[in-house]
Amino acid sequence: MDLELRHLRCLVAIIDTGSFTDAAAELGVSQAAVSRTLGGLEETLGVRLLHRTSRSVTPTTAGVQVLARARHVLAEADDLIREATTGHTRLRIGHAWSAMGRHTAEFQRRWAAEHPDIELYLIRTNSATGGLAEGLCDLAVVRTSFDEARFADAAVGQERRYCAMAADDPWARRRSVPLADIRERTLLIDRRTGTTTAELWPEGTRPAVEYTRDIDDWLAIIASGRCVGLTPESTGNQYRRDGVVFRPLRNAAPITVRLIWRRHDPHPATHAAVALLADLYRG
Repeated sequence: MDLELRHLRCLVAIIDTGSFTDAAAELGVSQAAVSRTLGGLEETLGVRLLHRTSRSVTPTTAGVQVLARARHVLAEADDLIREATTGHTRLRIGHAWSAMGRHTAEFQRRWAAEHPDIELYLIRTNSATGGLAEGLCDLAVVRTSFDEARFADAAVGQERRYCAMAADDPWARRRSVPLADIRERTLLIDRRTGTTTAELWPEGTRPAVEYTRDIDDWLAIIASGRCVGLTPESTGNQYRRDGVVFRPLRNAAPITVRLIWRRHDPHPATHAAVALLADLYRG
């Protein structure tokens, strides 16, 4: 006999209600069916799960272990069902670092007002696709390259590049920083999700580089004064960190902000999200 969810639900119902009779009422089956289902579970697992007397039902040592796993499996199954049946009543937008930057709060407010039946979730995942490739979101805000064969996209706006530095750095007194001056410093780059690469400079004129993998580490290292960083303006809007300041970067091309989604499985609200975010960037 194969293990089925009904076996686990039966075991949990017996323990939670305290009797086979009450478990049968809760499950909407006969008491005999509860006994058969429990017997089938014990036969499948090859262990006795319950001590049963005329007054009580208690789990055996094996039963305690199985019960804990059963609750976890049933919770996962319920989550799977909930995701499958409510997918169109919520929209998950992933991002690696800074969501929509200065537009994030307004996007959330306007979405709630214009689409009250679709709950919005913003999910930060430190992956190149903001969690889209991993199945963690329906759309993702990206500022780097992606697999165009797998994902469709729409450009929604552009952002200036900024130089991040320690607050007590001599450059912090400047109003802006030329791209060429970065060659004098050690540049901190996130190779997984960052928008900065050495290709911004001609070969032979590139700065020394260190690497990191997370926004918090990136900010902490920059605050120490050891490195500087280049980033979209959205990072400065989204992350206020004591000890770090941002200055506009001169002579560098802006960064295109895109929404991407699974090419063959778009969320029904995809185009509404694209239109709203593009409108905010235009504004």
